[in-house]
Amino acid sequence: MQKPIGIFDSGVGGTSIWKEVAKMLPHEHTIYLADSANAPYGEKSKEEILRLSIKNTEHLLGRGCKIVLVACNTATTNAIDHLRSHYDVPFIGIEPAIKPAALHTKTKKVGVLATKGTLSSGLFHNTSKLYAEGITVLEQEGKGLVELIEAGKVQSEKMKQLLSGFLQPMLDENMDCLVLGCTHYPYLMPVLKEILPEHINIIDSGEAVARQTKAVLEQNNMLSDFHGEPEHIFCTNADVVVLKDLINRSTAKVSYLDF
Repeated sequence: MQKPIGIFDSGVGGTSIWKEVAKMLPHEHTIYLADSANAPYGEKSKEEILRLSIKNTEHLLGRGCKIVLVACNTATTNAIDHLRSHYDVPFIGIEPAIKPAALHTKTKKVGVLATKGTLSSGLFHNTSKLYAEGITVLEQEGKGLVELIEAGKVQSEKMKQLLSGFLQPMLDENMDCLVLGCTHYPYLMPVLKEILPEHINIIDSGEAVARQTKAVLEQNNMLSDFHGEPEHIFCTNADVVVLKDLINRSTAKVSYLDF
């Protein structure tokens, strides 16, 4: 089935998921929607997150997508149940990687850096309860991080100051695993490695999401039979420059779209 995989996020961060999907499924066409004009989703109401998620989904389905990846932790935790019950395509969501962190921690202290919308959701707390028995989960809202990433200021002094302030209290509690609970945050990896001690295990969900996407496509007999160069289309309702810089693939089509 040569229909594209649809991916949406509150902005450019979900390209970290797209990269893993494109690597694991090299014959699949993709359409990526960056709703950067409305980023971040993490501080919006559940009703607003749901409205935006429906809008993004319907845009991707209108372009013929066979599956939709909700490449945003906040949209997953607040909207994916509704999307699955109202649209007749498979949906793949993103959850903070609590389970692998709980399996890897030696100090029994796991830090989670995420948006307010993710940390306050029922899905996050249910996941923590299910997989983190006997583990202390140290929650930290990454307020302001998404905005700096969307502005292309990953290596800025402001970013380093914010991250240092967020991470130090968790380090003081003897955290040895840090879960990146937002798809924007893998782009902070170089800065995180500067700030964090070497023994801290940084965990994100990208590869696991790509594996799940492949499994669902296989189960539904929806894998592409295309063997040429796949088409990758990226749309944003904000400045295209940051999106182009993060994709870094000359064959991708990147455009501004007022959706």
